[in-house]
Amino acid sequence: MLNSNKESVVLDFKHPDGKALFLRLARQADVVVENFAAGVMDRLGLGWEVLSAENPRLVYGSGTGFGLTGPYRDLPAMDLTIQAMSGIMNATGFPDRPPVKAGPAVCDFLGGVHLFGGIMSALLQRERTGQGQRVEVAMLDAAVMALASALGVHMDGEDAHMPPRTGNRHPALAMAPYNVYPTSDGYVAIFTASDRHWDSIVRVLGREDLLTNPDYASTPDRAARMEEIDAMVEAWTRRHGKDDVLAILTKAHVPCAPVRTTREVVNDPHLASREVWAEIDHPRRGKTRVPNSPIRLHGSAPGLVERPAPLLGQDTDRVLSELLGLSASELAALHAAGVIEPAKS
Repeated sequence: MLNSNKESVVLDFKHPDGKALFLRLARQADVVVENFAAGVMDRLGLGWEVLSAENPRLVYGSGTGFGLTGPYRDLPAMDLTIQAMSGIMNATGFPDRPPVKAGPAVCDFLGGVHLFGGIMSALLQRERTGQGQRVEVAMLDAAVMALASALGVHMDGEDAHMPPRTGNRHPALAMAPYNVYPTSDGYVAIFTASDRHWDSIVRVLGREDLLTNPDYASTPDRAARMEEIDAMVEAWTRRHGKDDVLAILTKAHVPCAPVRTTREVVNDPHLASREVWAEIDHPRRGKTRVPNSPIRLHGSAPGLVERPAPLLGQDTDRVLSELLGLSASELAALHAAGVIEPAKS
């Protein structure tokens, strides 16, 4: 899914000739991105200091779990361990149940997207100064940023007495209704972020009497009556299908969304109309769908999938021939020495 339009070259960094080939490629490159454990590229002799000396315009992106400094630097990092260390896992789930990991690989992608942003910023800086630079993003640092609402209650010097997990309610229990509610055929997420939303939803529920009740006059007042409000909303949603709830509340200008299954997402008509998916022929999987880039640059050609993800080493010979001018006999010698590898079928 993530390697469409890319090319795959396999080099043995521990072989002197493999390292030399990589250095030759780096001299021509705009960007090198690596996500080895901290210190691995330095031990291979391919760290920032070495590559920047070879190519002062190079932007060198390092994606790590915990960063290049600090006491956690050498801890092993995977999405699961970063979810645990960042507080995301402790904030996910219900207060009477153990912590739960988020379903998607949120930390992997938060780290990657922040690294992308840093690299693009460094490229802009290079256009202005002519100098490349190192860009470092730690998954832990990026993941913590997503906890803004939950962290906010601890940032003013007071240790607020908040449950560690609030289920589908607001992370700071500061709004109501703000929850996921059962319907006749699934679930819907509903929240009211303003008095205007509250006014609209009570009219939908047929409870206009609450509009003049001082106990529900403000957001804090309503948050204090969360259980009562949730029960009232749920009694209404249970009588409708999730798409019906979406239609009714959208017409009333109340933010809501049906909880889609992954099967529904893959077949969602909105995503299809925006050409989120591309159908390709993959040499191993056959016909399959993969995502196009979610980044839309208006005025530029769309970032569509033109070729499937390569097999490992699929482009080694062609890339080294085109970029470095290696001859067929030189490539054959490198293959024989185990410096480079052909495609794995």
